[in-house]
Amino acid sequence: MGYDTKDNVRNGKEFSWQSILKKIDETNKIIEQGWAPLPEKQKLIFEKRAKALALNTVTVKPAESQIDVVEFILAYETYALESSFIREVFPLKEFTPLPGTPFFVLGVTNVRGEIVSVIDIKKFFDLPSKGLTDLNKLIILHGENVEFGILADSIIGTRKISVSDIQPSLPTLTDVRANYLKGITKERVVILDGIKLLDDRKISAT
Repeated sequence: MGYDTKDNVRNGKEFSWQSILKKIDETNKIIEQGWAPLPEKQKLIFEKRAKALALNTVTVKPAESQIDVVEFILAYETYALESSFIREVFPLKEFTPLPGTPFFVLGVTNVRGEIVSVIDIKKFFDLPSKGLTDLNKLIILHGENVEFGILADSIIGTRKISVSDIQPSLPTLTDVRANYLKGITKERVVILDGIKLLDDRKISAT
């Protein structure tokens, strides 16, 4: 079957199968070699991608620092000590007074075969006294070369406290506690500095 000459003319130009085959061949070569845009166009593509990535970037906040503490009651106030300074909490059932010791040293007690000094921290801090009951708990602090127990009226429990929630101090807190203070929370929990307590020669030398 033949083709009319009119069908071979488009827009005043003679239709050429040879030119079509040439273009197909060129296209195949481009596909085989891999297509890449012109440098100017490539730059625009990269800029658009960079803007899109910037819009989709999510700012990740660093994890907030927290400390693990044991909360306890002293003279109707809430205190806390970092768990890293506490060996254990022991129920104080009996103790042996020692003559000639500082006024804040209650005596010694036997904790699983170990003799541990018992410090009445309320007297040390000059807090209101409260009679001993069978609810009293001994919080045994331990350091590198020292270990002793401080007496608490009761134990609340353990919790985590965000460092950002700790205030350095209160203007009204000017008594001896201020020297052993790590900070105070928004809920008015007094956080004691375990290192200062363990390093204090008045306590650790008993």
